[in-house]
Amino acid sequence: MLLRLVILGALFGFLFGFDEGVIAGALPLIVKQFGITSVGEGLVTAAVPLGAVFGAVLAAARADQWGRRTILLCCSVLFGVGALASGLAQGQTGLILARLMLGIAVGASALAAPMFLAELAPAHRRGAVVSAFQLMITVGILVSYVIDLVLEPLGAWRWMLALGMVPALITLIGLRSVPESPRWLVMRGRTQDATQVVAQIQPQLSQHELTGVISEIGAAHSKARDHPTNWSMFLSGNLRRVTSFAIIAFVLQQVSGINAVIYYAPTILRHAGFDGSETQLWATVGIGVVNVLMTVVAMLVVDRLGRRWLFILGFVGTAASLATIAYAMNAEGDGMAQLALYGLFAYIACFAVSLGPLPWLYMSELFPLALRSKGMALASVANWSCNFIVVFLFPILVSAAGPAATFALFCVACVIGAVFAFLRAPETKGVSLEALERQESAGGL
Repeated sequence: MLLRLVILGALFGFLFGFDEGVIAGALPLIVKQFGITSVGEGLVTAAVPLGAVFGAVLAAARADQWGRRTILLCCSVLFGVGALASGLAQGQTGLILARLMLGIAVGASALAAPMFLAELAPAHRRGAVVSAFQLMITVGILVSYVIDLVLEPLGAWRWMLALGMVPALITLIGLRSVPESPRWLVMRGRTQDATQVVAQIQPQLSQHELTGVISEIGAAHSKARDHPTNWSMFLSGNLRRVTSFAIIAFVLQQVSGINAVIYYAPTILRHAGFDGSETQLWATVGIGVVNVLMTVVAMLVVDRLGRRWLFILGFVGTAASLATIAYAMNAEGDGMAQLALYGLFAYIACFAVSLGPLPWLYMSELFPLALRSKGMALASVANWSCNFIVVFLFPILVSAAGPAATFALFCVACVIGAVFAFLRAPETKGVSLEALERQESAGGL
């Protein structure tokens, strides 16, 4: 049951990654067909993160009322309709509106799916389970790059975008047969249902242990009911520290430049000196492969090495990689294109093993149960707002300042991130969500 739930929840990561990555190969064809300017490029590309801002807010407003599973069912429908509308778009405006719809689905599912997975997983496996969402983001990106590579010679950008309907349909069918989060069930007073779900997920538990798990969840919920759950809580006491950490972690994740690389990989490779769309797409697929492999590594080590040092080292590695890319793009001579490509590979590897999964994991772990959906919404809005700004401004910055200066700015952001992670990142491996909540209340995080 746990494996089934993980696969299904992580499939929303696949949809997230597919709709992010597929535009990389489709965009040059769309620009050619519709005659879009650099500002138009930014709008078409950044429509997904802009929609995701609204999706995160909507999911937060309804996650505790409707449940995590119901939110994900709505997302499946939006993913399917948005993919079809993208493939049928007759101009720039229609394409932007369709991608805004996809963005709403991405933002809502990126909040609900990690929450769903974190609340289902046993404490000793939670890091790997929630990281499965990030793994499937990278798989979705890679699959979209391969589809771009296959369909680009045919100029079939409509099929590139519309194929997102297939995984959306799979999630819609699969969600009909899975249970709700046991923690949400306890919140709604459905203790017996919650007990049955935990027993299915952790069949090795004795009756005494099972009762203890449900009692701990119930105690955390009872304590939460005695405290206010309004938005002002995030500015008070120890929760302010958790809130600021989650928001800043996501801001730094985005200003590291990851989505500029994901959305504009062929364009970046052209600036680096790779000629020909096929060569650029093959190199882009290579980036996607590295992204997937290193996310698998992250899943294997996050519950062994822990979160804190992995976060610190991830920022150090991305900073060094971005410095290499900036140097290669600014220098002249043989081998600079290859050096820039190696720098991109190293950057993606460091990001995938650390900066990619850890903010999502921290977000799903650190907020107390009664405030989890609201807290995750705050962090998600910060994430998607910065994502939109970076993706929208990237082609404009490259045009105005050049690619080397743009990557140098990303490098500076990662240096700041390394200092921030060293000073603020907590260690949460192997600790139950309820124990983390008690530590947070006591000011121990």
